[in-house]
Amino acid sequence: MLGCLYALPYLICGVLIVRWLLPRHPVLNRCWLGLALGFLLLMTLPALCAFFWGFGFLAHGLALVPLGLATLGAWLGRDKGAVPKAWDAEETRQARQAAWLVVPLTLLSIYLQITHVMRVDAWGNWNVGQSTYGDLPMHLSFITGLKNAKFPPEYPFYPGHRLTYPFLTDSLSTTFYLFGMSLQAAAIVPAVCLMALTYLGVVLLAREMTAGKKTILLAAAMFFLSGGLGFLYDFDQAAGYETAYLSDPFLRWLHGLFGGGAEVPTVLKRLDAILTGYYKTPTNQPEPNNLRWSNIIVDLLVPQRTLLGGYSMALPCFYLLYTAFDPRKREARGGWRPVILLGLWAGCLPLIHTHSFLALGLCTAGMMVYDLTHDPERVRLLRQYAVYGALAVVLAAPQLIAFTFHQALGGQAGEGFLRLQFNWVNNPNSQGMRDFYLWFYIKNIGLPALLFLPALLERNPRERRLASGAFAILLAAELVRFQPNEYDNNKLLYLAFLLLCMIAADYAALLWRRLKGLRARPALAAFAAVVMFLSGGLTIWRECVSDYQAFSAEAVEAGAYIRDNTEEHSVFLTGTQHLNPVDSIAGRRIVCGPDLWLYWHGFRETYVEHAEIEAFYADPAAHADVLQRHDVDYIYVSDVERQDYDVDEAALDALFERVWENDFAVIWKVPKG
Repeated sequence: MLGCLYALPYLICGVLIVRWLLPRHPVLNRCWLGLALGFLLLMTLPALCAFFWGFGFLAHGLALVPLGLATLGAWLGRDKGAVPKAWDAEETRQARQAAWLVVPLTLLSIYLQITHVMRVDAWGNWNVGQSTYGDLPMHLSFITGLKNAKFPPEYPFYPGHRLTYPFLTDSLSTTFYLFGMSLQAAAIVPAVCLMALTYLGVVLLAREMTAGKKTILLAAAMFFLSGGLGFLYDFDQAAGYETAYLSDPFLRWLHGLFGGGAEVPTVLKRLDAILTGYYKTPTNQPEPNNLRWSNIIVDLLVPQRTLLGGYSMALPCFYLLYTAFDPRKREARGGWRPVILLGLWAGCLPLIHTHSFLALGLCTAGMMVYDLTHDPERVRLLRQYAVYGALAVVLAAPQLIAFTFHQALGGQAGEGFLRLQFNWVNNPNSQGMRDFYLWFYIKNIGLPALLFLPALLERNPRERRLASGAFAILLAAELVRFQPNEYDNNKLLYLAFLLLCMIAADYAALLWRRLKGLRARPALAAFAAVVMFLSGGLTIWRECVSDYQAFSAEAVEAGAYIRDNTEEHSVFLTGTQHLNPVDSIAGRRIVCGPDLWLYWHGFRETYVEHAEIEAFYADPAAHADVLQRHDVDYIYVSDVERQDYDVDEAALDALFERVWENDFAVIWKVPKG
């Protein structure tokens, strides 16, 4: 509750700032922008103060001062000549239309967050979903480890190394955790809010970027629910029967409803593989089918918290970019104020999500080239773009230099992240394309790809302006690999896809009008809906039923003891497993975490720490210097360490004091001096 009360002034101030600066914008748009701005301020201002006072109560209290100053500055710089646009019948209609998509997707997100972010079962185990099994423990270690941490922060699972991963979305949860929320609630509450803002943001973007009323929801549905043609692979040659067992209870019930029997329809067995297999959905089958266009809700927004924060903050920037420079809208939307707000907002993105900042910059470059070649007011436009760019660069430069460039250009591992690589994951490690270029995207993206490609042949200035921004992003993502994991370029590709969905939705509406009078038109629409949404729907269904144990009740008990009874930011020697209650639940630092995370963050030489940990567990007396070298305060041994190492617990008992144990784990305290 205290965390929500602390967040409330930020949200109120965000709404007020937008109302004063952008009164000419529709009310629904202002509410969305204001709430998003509130979360932006809640992410950035306490973190900024933490560089001087640490990420604790003092920094959070003092952050209210710049919040007040920003609000005062917005009031002094308000658009005095404009009467705020009022709520009218059109706004009511838009709100009802938005609710058709935003409300059910938000309810879905609440369910997914509750079931996927350490759901506590009847036995006290903490469970997750398929998509959160790998990365959620890392994000929990950031959330718990940032509490009262000194800034710039370090990796909790690799002490001594600066945390160059964008951390402001996780520090947002740390704020709620600091003010007394449980770890699960602190992770879930802001995530649900950001997901709801993302859904609403895409709908309102479509309101501005598409031509018709019906295309708004179609464009948003294309973005959130489409999943390509992968279902064709799953249901190919699936008309027969086979002797098999169905693991999914719903499919067993369905089979029994139609008579049951030893033989199962092959189509049900294929569905069972989708619903119970590990990444066997129609949107995610790297082998053998080269299907890589994951569903954005369950495979990106839910598990990738940094991407969620980035997209929820990038969408307002895309909105301001589009409306502030669009010749049809800029005069009616406030002149210089949205340009300045855009520059300030964009400058805050790098430590929220660097890919979103990069995508915004690329989109800006594409749209700017189009605007300067098509708009007669070139000088004025160039001045506005220059002001926006200067503000964004001045604010972003310290973040990029101190964090992003330090990692991406080789400051941590001696080699940079950037590589030339054509055609994303269809050309793995530049070893040769697996599918023909266009076919790869057609089968992965599906019907939207077949719509926006011919749409580009139409002479529509609005759509060509959108395409200029989208293709600037695509060009970079198709030629340069920005991280060691080539798959991560999809964080750029999906923002380009968002803009292309606007074009595809308009073209679909055009085809719908041209087919007027055709009796088969409803049937064609139904067929198109199945082709467009079946793969994404099956992927969402699979994620809704996925359930994996992350931490046993005994591991949770160990994490709770460490959290409540050891010194904050103390160092533990543990194994390098990714499911580690020491850093994820307790928020304590460990000597070295898993390469599953560290390798992709640029750390390629962790074998030294791995060898030290293994040697110490095998012979603690002979390798006591390991504890001094890493300033270790406690030694942790659980069933995982016993399985991974040859642990001499008798030697540990002879050298150190046992301070806690249960059936799963033992903790020894290392004396100082």
